[in-house]
Amino acid sequence: MKKNNYTLGVLQYIPFFYVIWSDNLLSASEINIVKAAFEKDEALTSADKKTLAGWLNKNNKPSTEQIKSWKHTIDSADIKLIEQDAFPLASLSKRLADYYFSETPENKQLQHIELNLGIQPNHYHHLFNIEVLHEATSTYYQAKELDAILKGEFATSITKFHEALKNPIFNWEVLRKKEDFRTKVLNQVKHLAAENYGAMAYPAAYGGIEDMPGYAFIFENIMYVDGSLAIKFGVQFGLFGGSIQKLGTKYHHDLYLEKTGKAELLGCFAMTETGHGSNVRGIKTTATYEKETDSIILHTPGENDNKEYIGNALDSTMASVFAQLIVNGKNEGVHAILVPIRNENHELLPGVKIEDNGYKLGLNGVDNGKIWFNQVLVPRKNLLNKYGDIKEDGTYHSEIENPNKRFFTMLGTLVGGRICVARAGLGGAKKALTIAVKHALKRRQFNDNKKIQEDLLMDYPSHQLRLTPPIAKAYVYDVTLQHIMKLYSDDTKTDKREIETQVAGLKSIITWFANDTIQECREACGGKGYLIENRIADLKGDVDIFTTFEGDNNVLLQLAAKGVLSDFKAEFNSAGFASVLKLLTSQLNDKLTTINPIYSGKTDPEHLYNPKFHKHAFEYRTRRLTYTLAMRIREYIKNGIPSYQAFLKVQTHLLALGKAYSCQLSYEIYSNFTETIEDEKNKILFQKLGTLHALHEIRTDASWYLEQGYIGGSKSKAIRQRVERICTELRPHVNVLVDGFGIPDHLITAPIAK
Repeated sequence: MKKNNYTLGVLQYIPFFYVIWSDNLLSASEINIVKAAFEKDEALTSADKKTLAGWLNKNNKPSTEQIKSWKHTIDSADIKLIEQDAFPLASLSKRLADYYFSETPENKQLQHIELNLGIQPNHYHHLFNIEVLHEATSTYYQAKELDAILKGEFATSITKFHEALKNPIFNWEVLRKKEDFRTKVLNQVKHLAAENYGAMAYPAAYGGIEDMPGYAFIFENIMYVDGSLAIKFGVQFGLFGGSIQKLGTKYHHDLYLEKTGKAELLGCFAMTETGHGSNVRGIKTTATYEKETDSIILHTPGENDNKEYIGNALDSTMASVFAQLIVNGKNEGVHAILVPIRNENHELLPGVKIEDNGYKLGLNGVDNGKIWFNQVLVPRKNLLNKYGDIKEDGTYHSEIENPNKRFFTMLGTLVGGRICVARAGLGGAKKALTIAVKHALKRRQFNDNKKIQEDLLMDYPSHQLRLTPPIAKAYVYDVTLQHIMKLYSDDTKTDKREIETQVAGLKSIITWFANDTIQECREACGGKGYLIENRIADLKGDVDIFTTFEGDNNVLLQLAAKGVLSDFKAEFNSAGFASVLKLLTSQLNDKLTTINPIYSGKTDPEHLYNPKFHKHAFEYRTRRLTYTLAMRIREYIKNGIPSYQAFLKVQTHLLALGKAYSCQLSYEIYSNFTETIEDEKNKILFQKLGTLHALHEIRTDASWYLEQGYIGGSKSKAIRQRVERICTELRPHVNVLVDGFGIPDHLITAPIAK
């Protein structure tokens, strides 16, 4: 037996106490876990238990000399830390006991402590001056299982799609001349159409399978090939084809929908105007009905009233044009009209002028352009007339009498596009995270000069904190968007205004998340992330536009906030703003109670990890912001300020509410989803990802929660510590988590990810 200062019983616990006090994050509940374990340890004497109990006293912490003595005892032993052991720290303790005494049995109580405290090797391997044997990643979880949980019923169809993407036409290459890039992307779109992927969301009679959720899955996966392809695909089949499907009737479907799905008819979606941007209601292009010729005349009245940034503008032969419909001198509001813009020789038709938008920050494989119309005549039947029609006698008719309701019903066609844009952004973030993580599991940098080999980037706590919370958020947002798309695709729900509100907020927070994540991944890869070949640079340029594409995020958040204020019932116009005041007595009123100081200071893991706490925190924030916002608007209106001006005064408050509501919505959807996971091991992992997402979100907005007294300083600190701790707990599984995104290897072309 080699000499040491401890009994056999106490010696086995020394690695644990050394790690515990070096971590310095010992809560009351954790003390109880350790104490209960050694109290049950029959191999310990009463004196051993007294010694260990003394070391657990937070009011009389072990001295620096004591901790150094523990470290010396460990470092002096000829032992190794083997990270892939089932219980690495308990196994280390056994080897320590074996070294100083003799062969000892496994200590189940130590294993219990290790399991219940969630101690992972990457929490403590840097504390020891002993050899650490470890692998870059754990195999405890299986990426295929995580991928299957995320894909659910779509697993088979997506696997088939991945096989289709092995065609050489999808091989990535650097094409910096936009004409060459656009030609390649157009050919790729036509190839996907020939494989029946363009028409997926269309009815069976027109070549489709009426699978909008499946289409959204395909859309995200196309981002793994190239962002330009995803957007060109979306414009052709989602926006142009979708406008025919959603706003047209059988007449238009029979003429155009099948040809659109096959890419035999190439079209564009002409809504946005140079001078009016997100203000669709304020667009200036006119569509005037002329009874004498039974035609509709499209016209661009002013210098900045042209259509701008129209994808597919240079390749299209037809445009779905949104314009102010004027019938018998009366403006009936915005409607969509199908307008031929080129002939069979691809020459512009009379009265149509199109210019190339030129090079952009990204998506240079998409042919964006500007379009002007000068008294262009089209047949009356080209009006997409599902919600408003010009009858044969030249009069206007709509089943939706209220023009405001009619306008927002028409705009409901944008909801599917917004979901797909969010999914594309999410796909970009997933790909960037996959590249950054795989790079960090190979790239080494710095050490403590005692080690022969430098440390992996992924082993640095700062690197874990940069990449792990975004991975968790990607899982949350994936589940959320799938759920929302299923709701949107449910044709039994004809009123889509609630979903429009939800999508407006989710599209905003998810596309902002995507941009932030891609930038973080770029920096996490250093100069390698700046190289075009490693794909993150293109992702930065391609995904950037998603924050304003299909609606500016700041505008959409205000739309979401107004939906919350009006309880999804009032129409969002100046006459309807006053409806928010009803909430003061009907919805919120006395539901905001003062937070108990005991609650605001509670820091134990059981509480901080509990989904009930997360849901309460998010709901409280949404309710509080709704209540205070409504009160502010009421005071402004009481003082004679017009309702429109009152809303301008609270614009930043609206944005805060929109974000809070969207965060609450996404977490609730994800939390409910985790309860449906049957495999217990994977269920716990998904719940841990949800916990990390929730705590990180609360931590990010800690200043607001502190201002409201919802959390105190000690709780804020504990949340920060718990975020860092979960990141280190997930470190062994980080490669499996990004592989769980299900991006096939042949689409991860970045050399640094190989």
